[in-house]
This record gives sequence, C-alpha cells and structure tokens, in this order.
Amino acid sequence: MDLKNAQLDVDNWIKNHGVRYFNELTNMAQLTEEVGEVARIIARRYGEQSEKESDKNKDLGEELADVVFVVLCLANQTGVDLQAAFDKKMDLKTQRDHDRHHNNEKLK
Repeated sequence: MDLKNAQLDVDNWIKNHGVRYFNELTNMAQLTEEVGEVARIIARRYGEQSEKESDKNKDLGEELADVVFVVLCLANQTGVDLQAAFDKKMDLKTQRDHDRHHNNEKLK
C-alpha cells in the first residue's frame, strides 16, 4: 500500500467508524502518546532497562501502526499529500546523504 491509499483508507475509516477527526491538537497529543508507547517497548526490549512482565506481550508492530495511523490523520486534516512529501524527502536525502554516509568512518 502506498501512502496516498493509506491516507484514503484512514479517511474512509474515520467517515465510517470514527464520526469525525479529533482536532489537530488532540491528534498531536495522541501522536505523542503513541510514540511514547513505542519508546517504552524499545527502551525495555532493546535498551538497558529491564522489561516488566506486563510489557512482554506488547506488540511493537501494532504500536508503530498506531503512530502511522495518527500521522495519516494529521496529514489528512491539514491537507498534506504525504506520498508527495515522502517522495520529495527521499529524493532530497538521496542526493544530500549518499556520499556523506558512505564516507562516514563511524558507519564502517
């Protein structure tokens, strides 16, 4: 699925199941909450903190999908074509960073 279709899927879901979008500030707070849940899993599963028994069944993929869902909501309600923005960003990063990363001794 590309980002344009993902935005359409989210918009259709909101219209059919969600009644309406939460306002942008609420969605920004929700995005922060979802990113925090991802951070908690990463910190405990891959970092130095011990993982609580209650966190061991948390699904990182599901939490990342929650982040993507809210990002798609924010893009829809602010009129951002995320596919176009992402494609533009990838082109920029490709042109700007190719040699820089290949020549970075820290990455070898």
